[in-house]
Amino acid sequence: MATDTSLPATGASAPPRLGGRSRLVLFVLCAAQFMVALDFSVLNVALPDLGRDLGMSPSSLQWAVTAFALPSGGFLLLFGRVADLYGRRRLFLTGLAVFGAASLLATFAWDPASFLAGRALQGLGAAVIVPTGMSLLTTTFPEGPQRDRALGISGTLLSLGFTVGMVLGGVMTDTLGWRSTMDLLTVFTLILLPLAPGLLPESRTPRRPRLDVPGAVTVTGGLLAVIHALSTAADRGFGGTDVIVTLVVGVALLTAFAFVETRSPAPLVSLPMLRRRTVAFGNLGGLVTFSMMSTVVFVLTLYLQETLRLSAFRTGLVFGVQGVLSAIAGTLTARVIGRFGARRVLTFSLAGQGLFVAALLGLGAESGALLATVGVSLASVCHLGAIISYGLTVTSGVPDEEQGLATGLVTTTQQVGITVGIPVLGVLATTQSSLFDGVRLVLALDAVIVLAAAAVLAVGLHRGQD
Repeated sequence: MATDTSLPATGASAPPRLGGRSRLVLFVLCAAQFMVALDFSVLNVALPDLGRDLGMSPSSLQWAVTAFALPSGGFLLLFGRVADLYGRRRLFLTGLAVFGAASLLATFAWDPASFLAGRALQGLGAAVIVPTGMSLLTTTFPEGPQRDRALGISGTLLSLGFTVGMVLGGVMTDTLGWRSTMDLLTVFTLILLPLAPGLLPESRTPRRPRLDVPGAVTVTGGLLAVIHALSTAADRGFGGTDVIVTLVVGVALLTAFAFVETRSPAPLVSLPMLRRRTVAFGNLGGLVTFSMMSTVVFVLTLYLQETLRLSAFRTGLVFGVQGVLSAIAGTLTARVIGRFGARRVLTFSLAGQGLFVAALLGLGAESGALLATVGVSLASVCHLGAIISYGLTVTSGVPDEEQGLATGLVTTTQQVGITVGIPVLGVLATTQSSLFDGVRLVLALDAVIVLAAAAVLAVGLHRGQD
């Protein structure tokens, strides 16, 4: 087995202290990522109230989620590359402005069309913020302990954003109404927009090649079609003709994208980059950890509320413990990566996530809240280690002029992973003879997939060097 080149010299494991300006830059970039992560989950528990207020039928409520997921996932690669060419700071500020205006529109929506338009624009703003924010972070903080620490904090807040959104969304909806969840996002942008211009450095690739338009069209269309198909399948299953047709179209477009990239003089995705062992296997680890952990959270929510009959508040407390432990783990992850290397931490984090999910098979039909709390919290600690280490694995060794592309791949993997898990595995929980049996089946399959991925990465990331 080859030595992991991400392992630093002895004595370099202590995270460095950041200066005042660096801390402010990190605050702006991480707060923006936290805001986007919050938007993925803060509205979920508010959907019934939202539907009643705006006159949306239960079957159409999925569009409150899908309208955001489509552009936020579909345009990530495109905007990551555009930022490389035309300026990451400029695009980041544009994304913040679009996201803030869209949140304001969603807050004051007067009918379903205006609300969904706001959600779609939020998704478009997120598709700009996420890759540009990540590439600004990786180009501002040099590779090594500083970047490890910065990505550790970013990953912690990303993970925490999903959990805080679930808890905060319920509290705000009960006390202030569903519109307050969208208003909160507006407040975030009003804080960040005045700070960002004076703090963030501009960066772009020194060369200005033409944008790969055929590649941009095929990859964006393919991602939009696949995410739409999977989001629809999560609500109606894979049997619908529209789901099948959209999925086939998406796969065909992504296949065409791969063909286009082999012949483009300035490809949107550098094929030599995809052949990097760290990029290929790192993104596989990211896809698995996001998709499988989102599935665990989904089926445990069903188990706690439908099988154990816990209230929404007590269910939120379970995931609150998860969030607290993840935040604590995030403060230590950079030190662990500094000592053992990102590749090893990614492999062992996936293995740990799989083992703790397997432990959840001990849940009972009448009791199990304590095991669920401990199991999902420890699995999430490992999940956080995988999030941070896969981002470092994929972006390490990539030149600054391609950081937007590399971080675009990272964030696209993240978005597709979040979207894929629930429709592919989560729906099995509701199609079995009993919900409890369905939950156990999903947890078993989830654990097997994560452990298998850990085994693949153990071989793939350490067999040779790029």
